[in-house]
Amino acid sequence: MIKNDLFLKALKGESVERPPVWMMRQAGRYLPDFMKLKEKYDFFTRCRTPELATEITVMPIHQVGTDAAILFSDILVVPQAMGIEIEMKPGVGPFLPDPIRTPVQVNDIRIPDVYEELGYVYEAIKMTKKELNDEVPLIGFAGSPWTILCYLVQGQGSKNFDKAKEFCFKRPMAAHILLQKITDTTIAYLKGKVEAGVDAVQLFDSWGGMLSPTDYQEFSWKYMQQIIDALKDDIPVIAFGKGCWFALKEMSESGASALGVDWTCSARNARYLSGGNITLQGNFDPSRLFSPPREIKSMVHQMIDEFGKDKYIVNLGHGILPNIPVENAKAFVDAVKEWQPR
Repeated sequence: MIKNDLFLKALKGESVERPPVWMMRQAGRYLPDFMKLKEKYDFFTRCRTPELATEITVMPIHQVGTDAAILFSDILVVPQAMGIEIEMKPGVGPFLPDPIRTPVQVNDIRIPDVYEELGYVYEAIKMTKKELNDEVPLIGFAGSPWTILCYLVQGQGSKNFDKAKEFCFKRPMAAHILLQKITDTTIAYLKGKVEAGVDAVQLFDSWGGMLSPTDYQEFSWKYMQQIIDALKDDIPVIAFGKGCWFALKEMSESGASALGVDWTCSARNARYLSGGNITLQGNFDPSRLFSPPREIKSMVHQMIDEFGKDKYIVNLGHGILPNIPVENAKAFVDAVKEWQPR
């Protein structure tokens, strides 16, 4: 039994004394100890070395005190396993020397044996679970098929992913074949994570908000739904679509246990749009962690009051930024632990 099970209780919709708290990208660049490892090992070496992934995953539990750990990895390990070359360039981020732009390239992409190609992830999960010693739950994750397609076609990060959208609208058949291949691989990958011992999984649709509501249904949500359907009976699934407030109703009917909300959607609107019965997660603006700790605490308390303590997981509206002071991240977490009902 997990000693601190607040996060799992919130996912089940059970009543809690206070909401649980964790932060997207909490095992990352704002931690000085992470930066020391970054100087020694490149990004994908850290992802592929179970000992390093474990050390990085556990860091924020000891240093910041969150109620859940999220495995240190990256959404792009999935397309790498599918045989696509992806580099992590300093100052650029993900970079593909040979982006996917033609139906022929799409047909050449294989659906891998996840246990063979991604065994290092499962090894890291087992190692992390042992290291956590049932103190807090462990979250596994994957990117949404649409978000992964964005990188594969664009070739790197972008403000508008124009090439990715052009590919979908000019070559919808090829786009859907690619999305389905990513979906099938992701389902197998996440099922492996469940077997390895994660306690919940989150789907990150970081670029879902780039699409119109109609295009979102066609190119993103229906693939997210396939993944949720394949996993929901085995494990709680959190669906997070950045900028996707317009899809909260469909998301709430999907079988997901919780929905992530970004900082552009208020607690009131999120509750209304999602029907008021599902657990919500979010929605603190990551940039607000630059505010003085006293202000952070006040804003966190207000956020909990607005969402309500039950069916709510305190989190940021996207990943923590690299230049946030550790004491501010800790103030965010401590504020949740100090919260009292009014």
